[in-house]
Amino acid sequence: MGLLLACAVNKVKAPLNRTAKKDLFMAAPRRMAPHVPNVLAVVMGGGQGTRLWPLTQDRSKPAVPLAGKYRIVDIPISNCINSGYRRVYLLTQFNTASLHRHISQSYKFDHFSGGFVELLAAEQTMHSTSWYQGTADAVRKNLVHLLNHDWEYCLILSGDQLYRMDFRRIIAQHAETQADLTIATIPVTRDSAQSLGILQINNDCRIVRFVEKPKDPAALDSLQIPRESYDDLDIEGSEDFYLASMGIYVFNRSTMVKLLDNDFTDFGKHIIPGAISSHRVFSYVYQGYWEDIGTIKSFFEANLDGAEELTKFNFFDMNAPIYTRPRFLPGSKINGASIDHAIVSDGCIISHAHISHSVIGVRSFVGIGTNLHRVIMMGADYYESQASMLENLNAGRPRMGIGQHCRIENTILDKNVRVGDNCVISPAGKPENFDGNGYVIRDGIVIVPKNGVIPHGTVI
Repeated sequence: MGLLLACAVNKVKAPLNRTAKKDLFMAAPRRMAPHVPNVLAVVMGGGQGTRLWPLTQDRSKPAVPLAGKYRIVDIPISNCINSGYRRVYLLTQFNTASLHRHISQSYKFDHFSGGFVELLAAEQTMHSTSWYQGTADAVRKNLVHLLNHDWEYCLILSGDQLYRMDFRRIIAQHAETQADLTIATIPVTRDSAQSLGILQINNDCRIVRFVEKPKDPAALDSLQIPRESYDDLDIEGSEDFYLASMGIYVFNRSTMVKLLDNDFTDFGKHIIPGAISSHRVFSYVYQGYWEDIGTIKSFFEANLDGAEELTKFNFFDMNAPIYTRPRFLPGSKINGASIDHAIVSDGCIISHAHISHSVIGVRSFVGIGTNLHRVIMMGADYYESQASMLENLNAGRPRMGIGQHCRIENTILDKNVRVGDNCVISPAGKPENFDGNGYVIRDGIVIVPKNGVIPHGTVI
């Protein structure tokens, strides 16, 4: 069954009377071309990213490296480009330098396309001196910039999710149902439902109820998808399922302006529950892979899944490629190494090491006799010069990368990390959350922060 067929679009009301909208500032502008929706995309990336700390210690969450050569932000931007929507704003306020550098070096459009990918960092104005207080507040504070463009629909996206979606489908359903607001949703099990926004829909896919992170068992029971609807929604399995918000929204221009004309700070907690009773709010049911990678554990497992034979997310799909910064690096050099179920990015040197179920980022160096298992090595921002390596050698400081005869497992090594010879790094037998000297453990995973140094012979 097609995605749009899950909704009974033949039962919607007559089209809205747009001629009644006299406010030109709020009214939907003319289309750019016949049958082409006029869409502006906004990626939310303004949070502190505390759940991903220490990976977000020196960078914003969307700028965290992903799958060896990408950044998290490349996912929503690539989905936009592959859908034909090339006007993208990123809203951010924490540690923006790395993200700004990545965006400026990755996404360039010619003068005639009208496309752009731009950062809108939190700023003080004559009307506001505060930082973003939530998702809705972030968009509200940037309406002055968003409304300078012609657009009929605004596509709001999260900046910490791994998925591939053709946004043209949700836009098409939004138009067909004459919706004011459409929310992308995905069926989830009961365990996952407690940490997400859960909603109920009627037979037309119109949302009739929304509960943010329901904990009460009775409330969860009342939100369960009826078993008789499983076939219509292409749900397989015998478990209890719930419709969860993906944090992806489509707003009409006038609807967005109206719903943000208040002091409410968050879409999920405030704006959406109120809009359900006053506006036409519909669900778009997505039936593909989707993973919130906003925690260390989910980030770790999603990365390692990419090294498996059958992956949940396919980076090799050239019908909808994932774009990123072109680095023009040489091919990786593998000297007598054993590599099993691993991703090895460009510009690496790996000598007589054993690597399994791991992700090796750009410009990585792995020394002789080293064993890596379930390791994410994010690589390096630059190659060390011979003079620098000699200086470090004389000072007893490890070179950038991983030295000789190390054993490392269940670990994330951030950018530019130096691990000396004869080191052992493993969370085995240690607390799930612990702050050590030069490393931390989160969710049972060892993390060595960016530019960290693990001296020769260290055992963690």
